[in-house]
Parts: sequence; C-alpha cells; structure tokens
Amino acid sequence: MRWIDLLRMSSGNLRRRKLRTFLTVLGVVVGTASIVVMISLGLGMQQSLYREIEQSGGMTAITVTGKDAGNQMIYMGDDSEGEATKYITDEAIQELSEVGHVKSATPTLTMSSIILTGEYYGYIQLVGLTPEEIERQNMNLVEGSKFPEEGAANLELIFGNGVGTMFYEKGTDRGYWDTQQIPDIDYMNDQMFLILDQAAYFDSLYNNGAGMGQGNGQEGQTQQVKPPKKYVVHGSGLVAGDINSYNANYYNVYCDINALKRMLQKEYAGRAIPGQPTTKTGKPFRFFAYSSAMVQADDIDNVESLAAEIQTMGYKVSTNAEYLKSMQKQFAMVQAVLGGIGAVSLFVAAIGIANTMMMSIYERTKEIGVIKVLGCSLKNIKMMFLMEAGFIGFIGGAVGNILSLLMSFAINFATGNGSAIGMDGNISYIPLWLVGASMLFAVFVGMAAGYFPALRAMRLSPLAAIRNG
Repeated sequence: MRWIDLLRMSSGNLRRRKLRTFLTVLGVVVGTASIVVMISLGLGMQQSLYREIEQSGGMTAITVTGKDAGNQMIYMGDDSEGEATKYITDEAIQELSEVGHVKSATPTLTMSSIILTGEYYGYIQLVGLTPEEIERQNMNLVEGSKFPEEGAANLELIFGNGVGTMFYEKGTDRGYWDTQQIPDIDYMNDQMFLILDQAAYFDSLYNNGAGMGQGNGQEGQTQQVKPPKKYVVHGSGLVAGDINSYNANYYNVYCDINALKRMLQKEYAGRAIPGQPTTKTGKPFRFFAYSSAMVQADDIDNVESLAAEIQTMGYKVSTNAEYLKSMQKQFAMVQAVLGGIGAVSLFVAAIGIANTMMMSIYERTKEIGVIKVLGCSLKNIKMMFLMEAGFIGFIGGAVGNILSLLMSFAINFATGNGSAIGMDGNISYIPLWLVGASMLFAVFVGMAAGYFPALRAMRLSPLAAIRNG
C-alpha cells in the first residue's frame, strides 16, 4: 500500500469521529501550550540576564579590584579568594593593559555624591568611566541622548532610569518611596549642581540651622560653616525605561572619569580626598587610587586564564562568565521544574491518545480483518495507526503553539514587558527552536501513545476479526 493511501485512510478515519478527535487533540493542545509557556518563562529570565551582562561589559569583561581605598567609594564586591595587595592606580592600569590577551584596561571610579536641582536633592551613585568604556556598556538611551564629551566645560552625566527614586523634596525630605510619586525633574534640561564634599555640605546644613537639602543659613547663629562648592553639571543622556524597568544601569549616574578626577583634585586641593588611601598621619599619597578596573579580554576563551593571571599579580578579580555559569545552573533547574509541570499535561494527553486509538481498533475490527485478507502487510497496518496518532500530535502541537504565542503576548502585555516585576525585557520569550522542538515532541508523544494500539491491530486474526466485527 502506498504512503498516500495510508495518509488518506488515516485522515479519513479521524474525520469520521470528529468529536472524539477534537477532544483528544484538545488535550494535546493544552499539554503543548503548557510546556511551551512554562519553558518560555525560564527563557525570558535568561534573556534578561544576557542583556544585563551586555550592559556590564559583555562576556569578555573582567572586573579587577585592588586594596580598599577608603569608605567613601562604593564597595565593588567580587567572589574571588584572597586579598588584594595593590591599589588600582594609573600605573596598575598600564600594567594590566600590557598583559597578554588583554584588549583594553580602563579605570572605574565609583563614589556617592549629592545633586541639587530645583526643589529636590538626591543621593546618587556616580560612576566615572572613560568615554570608550561608557559606549561599551551598551546602554539603551532615550532619543536625544548623547555620550559625555571629553573636555566639556561642565561635567556631563548620563542618568539611570531609576535615579528618580533617590531624590527627595527639600523641606519635607519626602521621596518616591514615601509618596509613590516620581519627582518632576527634567534631567536633560533642568539646572543641576553637584556636591562632592558631602561632609562639608552636611556640616553647613546642621551648623547653619538649615533643613535637609536647603543651603540658606538662619539669623542668630553664632557659628557659620562655609558650604562646599556647588559644581554646575548637565544631563547629556537618560537610560530608556520607566521607574519599573530594572536594568544594570538603573541606579547609576555615569560621567567622564578624567573630568571627575580633575574636579576631585581641585575640590580637595591640599587635603586628603575621601575614599583615597592615606598615611598613618592622615596625609594623602601622591598617587590616585581608582575603585576598580575594567579589563576586556581579546577572546572569551582566554577570560578564565587571564583572570587567574591577573589574580597572581596581586589583584582580586570577578568575571561575567563566572556569574553567567552560576545563573545558568539556577535557570536550568527552574526550566526543568516549569517544563515538568507542563509535561504532566502532555502525559495526560498521551493517555487520551492511547484511549482513542484503542477505541478506534475495537470499532474497526472488521475493517482491519478485511484489509489483512486483501493482502495488506502488517507493517502497513501498523503505520496507518501510527500516522493517525501522529496526526493528532501534529494538529495538537500546531494549535498548542499558536495558543502559547497568544498566551506569551498576553503575559508580556499584562506585566508591561517585564517592568511590573522588575525585569529588563519580556518575561516570556518563545524562540523558533522552541516552537519546532515542541511540534516534534507533540508528534513523538502521539506516535508513542499509538504504538501499543498499533501492535494490537497487527496481532488481530483476520478470520476472527471478520467474524466478530
């Protein structure tokens, strides 16, 4: 019997029992959609992780930290063992750039600062990077943004989309977490002032009798403290996304590290810069210590060996590759659990397919006997029933994938493309390979469920089948 004949007979048998076929296919639809949607949730989290890593220098990035430079610098955590014996200085950056397989080595200066604008004041995490490293961060900026220009008259800043949560209203000291209202700040156009000397700023506030965020002294004070210098700064860019769209740049404010370094040295001329190492007598060293260094390897295959070599030089290291491996293990467990939950639905559907095929054999006993008497081979009979079961799996898989795509769209829409739960991007992600794999799996489940009924059909005695049919 030709393949086309088997195909015609299989499809015809399914059409004759429309209701039963529909209910069986429905089980496969639910099972396929469950598996695809469940796995898509894990893939969505994984894609969000990949985007976060790309915004942190990519897979070839190595974060190098040295000896603790003081308490004003934001702590740059890492998971490497041992203690660093060297500071991250300009000489250290040069030393790192000359190591084999190093594509680039740039310093990072991270510190806390205060910004004043209009009726608000904010505590920000200021991150100084070289212009090249800022561009390498792959920030998704709003239209009209630009990267800080080297040598600009005033310090230019790129604000993370979550910086608004770090501003407070002058006089009331109420911020976003108190009012759930985003401060009315135009980061690109409003006039802003940067305070580097926080200690002097707070001294001037409290000793001059002013409220938090206000710089005006009150009459009647016997001792006046000179407030620190306010540096005019401009917003050159803003990370895209609302207050609920978390990403790697969410809380940070980026600027040109060389301009920031010059401002610090000017502000603290003759004094020790907070966060910089000092001698036992409190005097500053001649060198300037950075918070960390960002090293880019020339190839992802050299990241591990390069990190080990840098560690032997007296520094502490952490890599995005290590972080990715750790997170991938966790995501694999999550996907296995979610996929297992969906697989239960498909297993139930497989039982339904097996039941449908067994009922079909009982109803078509005479037809099977006639086919055998006419000389149809056992292989053809087996193939006919397997094709029927495979058809059920194929149709159920196709419709299930369409349903899963609709469900994925609905989930992403309901969660604001992940922003409602703090994800950077869609919470549900369905790649083409998942669609194809789920289709093949549905067909496989269908044919596997129809295998034993097909064997039963093969073993029927032709004469007994005709007589009892």
